[in-house]
Amino acid sequence: MPETALQTLDTAQRARWELAAMAGRLRMLEARLVEERHRGDELRRDRDRERRRADRLRRSESYRIGSGLLALLQNPVKAAPRLTRSLLRRLRPAPRTIPLALEPVGTPVAVAPRPPVHLYVVIGLEFEAVREFVLTLRQRLQVDPDHKPVVMTDCESFALLRDLGVLLEYLPDRATWERHRPDRSWEDVLSERLSRLYRDHESVRTIIIDRTQPPTLAELLR
Repeated sequence: MPETALQTLDTAQRARWELAAMAGRLRMLEARLVEERHRGDELRRDRDRERRRADRLRRSESYRIGSGLLALLQNPVKAAPRLTRSLLRRLRPAPRTIPLALEPVGTPVAVAPRPPVHLYVVIGLEFEAVREFVLTLRQRLQVDPDHKPVVMTDCESFALLRDLGVLLEYLPDRATWERHRPDRSWEDVLSERLSRLYRDHESVRTIIIDRTQPPTLAELLR
């Protein structure tokens, strides 16, 4: 087999290996983020439950009596008039209220649900290939606008594609990062960037684009 063919085969095998490794890290990251989101929801529910319990306690008669007695013990001169006024208000008959005619309220405007976010990871493609993928993705959304796409790319000319109507996020490519920051692993930066985008955009799905064979419109519609 010619040496050029062997080099091409090695490059393709390395690309597939890197893609599989990245997919594994993404699956672990998504599972961890989903678990943290569920844990955060449980903590917020516990906090709201305790807050409602504390509000009910503060509104209870036992709490008001206890607070009044404590204030009376701490400062009898200042607390006695306040307790007296509170007692008189409770003994005073409630004033009669006259019901007022309420104006009809208009029909509430229905708010359309926000579409889910899909995160597309486009790493290792040149500018023209990234542009072609973004155009294909835009066509797919015109056919079926079932989600909002966010494209993360390491193409340094990504700013030229912002007018295509798809949200683009940038990550420095491996060579650029290792040249400027050799003290920090590019894989760690990739994981942190993906985690940040996943959390900020509340992404529900992550799609890794194969740089050796970007998807066609038909494949994106599957």
